[in-house]
Amino acid sequence: MLRPGARGEAVKLLQERLHRGHYYFGKINGVYDDQTKMAVWALQKHRRLMPQAEVGSRVWTALERPSRRRPLVPNGGADRVEINLRDQLLTVYRDRRPALITHISSGAEVRYCEDGRCGNAITPVGDFRVSRRAPGWTTGRLGSMFNSLYFVGGIAMHGSTKVPLRPASHGCVRVPLTASKRLFQMVRIGEPVYVRGSIM
Repeated sequence: MLRPGARGEAVKLLQERLHRGHYYFGKINGVYDDQTKMAVWALQKHRRLMPQAEVGSRVWTALERPSRRRPLVPNGGADRVEINLRDQLLTVYRDRRPALITHISSGAEVRYCEDGRCGNAITPVGDFRVSRRAPGWTTGRLGSMFNSLYFVGGIAMHGSTKVPLRPASHGCVRVPLTASKRLFQMVRIGEPVYVRGSIM
């Protein structure tokens, strides 16, 4: 059983296997940190396990077996991004195969007011395309975003230091920092982005 804060060869093996499964893109350093924990969450959600930080026999077994999960949009492009709001999971496909699978936190679906401006924290459902890329850290009225990939208006997929297990954003799709670096390397302007499901 591994828990956050653990160190050693078993954690290194976990990181290697998570990387091989396209869940983890951080350093293979044998340290069970936050980025490793969120990769474990991605695996657990992808394999329909309850997301939790502890790594036991079910996680190790899942890492050994191929996934039989169906894509959200079977007839989507060979290269595309799928965002599953129900499972809070983002998958990048390359040549119709998953190449990145990450835990996310989407719009909280509540009314908010910031600096005198109000809105609804909703991640829109539909078929979109990446329209703009903003590398590195940028700061707007709703907070800081890392490696932003805009796909509808001011809504983007972006790295964040806060990616909880619940939908918590103002509408953007928050991604763990290490996954967001790889996501930004992979996804170009014009790439299809399919958003499906509901957080309810």
